[in-house]
Amino acid sequence: MKELTKAEEQIMQYLWELDKAFLKDIVEKFPEPKPAYTTVQTVVRVLTKKEFIGYETFGKTNQYFPLVSKENYFRKHFKGVVSNFFNGSVSNFASFFTGDKNLSLSELENIKQLIETRIDKLKENND
Repeated sequence: MKELTKAEEQIMQYLWELDKAFLKDIVEKFPEPKPAYTTVQTVVRVLTKKEFIGYETFGKTNQYFPLVSKENYFRKHFKGVVSNFFNGSVSNFASFFTGDKNLSLSELENIKQLIETRIDKLKENND
Protein backbone atom coordinates (compact mmCIF):
# COMPACT_ATOMS: atom_id res chain seq x y z
CA MET A 1 0.00 0.00 0.00
CA LYS A 2 1.36 3.38 -1.00
CA GLU A 3 2.00 6.20 1.45
CA LEU A 4 -0.35 9.19 1.32
CA THR A 5 0.66 12.84 1.38
CA LYS A 6 -0.92 15.08 4.03
CA ALA A 7 -3.38 16.49 1.48
CA GLU A 8 -4.34 13.00 0.29
CA GLU A 9 -4.72 11.77 3.85
CA GLN A 10 -6.95 14.73 4.74
CA ILE A 11 -9.26 14.01 1.81
CA MET A 12 -9.34 10.33 2.76
CA GLN A 13 -10.31 11.30 6.33
CA TYR A 14 -13.27 13.27 4.96
CA LEU A 15 -14.24 10.48 2.57
CA TRP A 16 -14.04 7.84 5.32
CA GLU A 17 -16.33 10.05 7.38
CA LEU A 18 -18.78 10.66 4.52
CA ASP A 19 -18.61 7.11 3.10
CA LYS A 20 -19.76 8.34 -0.33
CA ALA A 21 -19.41 11.90 -1.58
CA PHE A 22 -19.41 14.15 -4.59
CA LEU A 23 -16.46 16.50 -5.02
CA LYS A 24 -18.50 19.45 -3.70
CA ASP A 25 -19.23 17.47 -0.50
CA ILE A 26 -15.52 16.89 0.07
CA VAL A 27 -14.69 20.57 -0.53
CA GLU A 28 -17.42 21.57 1.96
CA LYS A 29 -15.74 19.49 4.73
CA PHE A 30 -12.62 21.66 4.63
CA PRO A 31 -12.37 24.52 7.13
CA GLU A 32 -12.10 28.10 5.90
CA PRO A 33 -10.27 29.14 3.83
CA LYS A 34 -11.36 26.21 1.67
CA PRO A 35 -8.97 24.98 -1.00
CA ALA A 36 -9.86 25.55 -4.64
CA TYR A 37 -12.29 23.04 -6.13
CA THR A 38 -9.71 22.22 -8.81
CA THR A 39 -7.05 21.51 -6.17
CA VAL A 40 -9.29 18.98 -4.43
CA GLN A 41 -10.22 17.53 -7.81
CA THR A 42 -6.53 16.99 -8.63
CA VAL A 43 -5.85 15.23 -5.32
CA VAL A 44 -8.96 13.05 -5.77
CA ARG A 45 -7.71 12.09 -9.25
CA VAL A 46 -4.35 11.06 -7.73
CA LEU A 47 -6.12 9.01 -5.04
CA THR A 48 -8.11 7.29 -7.77
CA LYS A 49 -4.90 6.41 -9.65
CA LYS A 50 -3.37 5.12 -6.40
CA GLU A 51 -6.51 2.97 -6.02
CA PHE A 52 -7.46 4.44 -2.65
CA ILE A 53 -10.83 5.62 -3.93
CA GLY A 54 -13.31 4.51 -6.55
CA TYR A 55 -16.20 6.32 -8.13
CA GLU A 56 -19.58 5.89 -9.73
CA THR A 57 -20.57 8.27 -12.52
CA PHE A 58 -23.94 10.03 -12.53
CA GLY A 59 -24.21 12.01 -15.75
CA LYS A 60 -21.20 14.33 -15.72
CA THR A 61 -20.54 13.97 -11.99
CA ASN A 62 -18.68 11.33 -10.02
CA GLN A 63 -19.59 10.07 -6.58
CA TYR A 64 -16.46 8.91 -4.76
CA PHE A 65 -16.07 6.18 -2.16
CA PRO A 66 -13.08 4.68 -0.31
CA LEU A 67 -11.56 1.46 -1.62
CA VAL A 68 -9.22 1.21 1.38
CA SER A 69 -10.69 1.19 4.88
CA LYS A 70 -9.41 3.58 7.51
CA GLU A 71 -8.47 0.59 9.68
CA ASN A 72 -6.39 -1.08 6.94
CA TYR A 73 -4.59 2.15 6.11
CA PHE A 74 -3.87 2.87 9.77
CA ARG A 75 -2.67 -0.69 10.41
CA LYS A 76 -0.22 -0.50 7.50
CA HIS A 77 0.90 3.00 8.45
CA PHE A 78 1.34 1.96 12.10
CA LYS A 79 3.52 -1.00 11.11
CA GLY A 80 5.71 1.41 9.15
CA VAL A 81 6.09 3.73 12.14
CA VAL A 82 6.98 0.83 14.44
CA SER A 83 9.44 -0.51 11.88
CA ASN A 84 11.07 2.85 11.09
CA PHE A 85 11.21 4.41 14.55
CA PHE A 86 11.17 1.50 17.00
CA ASN A 87 13.24 -1.18 15.21
CA GLY A 88 10.10 -3.18 14.53
CA SER A 89 9.40 -3.63 18.24
CA VAL A 90 5.88 -2.95 19.47
CA SER A 91 7.27 -3.21 23.02
CA ASN A 92 9.66 -0.30 22.30
CA PHE A 93 6.71 1.66 20.92
CA ALA A 94 4.61 0.92 24.01
CA SER A 95 7.49 1.92 26.27
CA PHE A 96 7.85 5.22 24.42
CA PHE A 97 4.10 5.79 24.36
CA THR A 98 3.54 5.10 28.06
CA GLY A 99 6.47 7.35 28.97
CA ASP A 100 4.56 10.32 27.54
CA LYS A 101 4.03 12.78 30.40
CA ASN A 102 0.87 14.12 28.71
CA LEU A 103 -1.08 10.90 29.32
CA SER A 104 -3.39 11.07 32.31
CA LEU A 105 -3.85 8.29 34.83
CA SER A 106 -7.28 7.49 33.40
CA GLU A 107 -5.88 7.26 29.84
CA LEU A 108 -3.16 4.88 31.02
CA GLU A 109 -5.74 2.81 32.91
CA ASN A 110 -7.89 2.62 29.76
CA ILE A 111 -4.89 1.39 27.78
CA LYS A 112 -4.12 -1.16 30.50
CA GLN A 113 -7.74 -2.41 30.41
CA LEU A 114 -7.62 -2.79 26.61
CA ILE A 115 -4.41 -4.81 26.86
CA GLU A 116 -5.77 -6.99 29.69
CA THR A 117 -8.96 -7.69 27.71
CA ARG A 118 -6.90 -8.72 24.67
CA ILE A 119 -4.68 -10.97 26.83
CA ASP A 120 -7.76 -12.65 28.32
CA LYS A 121 -9.18 -13.33 24.83
CA LEU A 122 -5.87 -14.80 23.66
CA LYS A 123 -5.71 -17.03 26.73
CA GLU A 124 -9.27 -18.27 26.08
CA ASN A 125 -8.39 -19.16 22.50
CA ASN A 126 -5.30 -21.10 23.60
CA ASP A 127 -7.18 -23.22 26.13
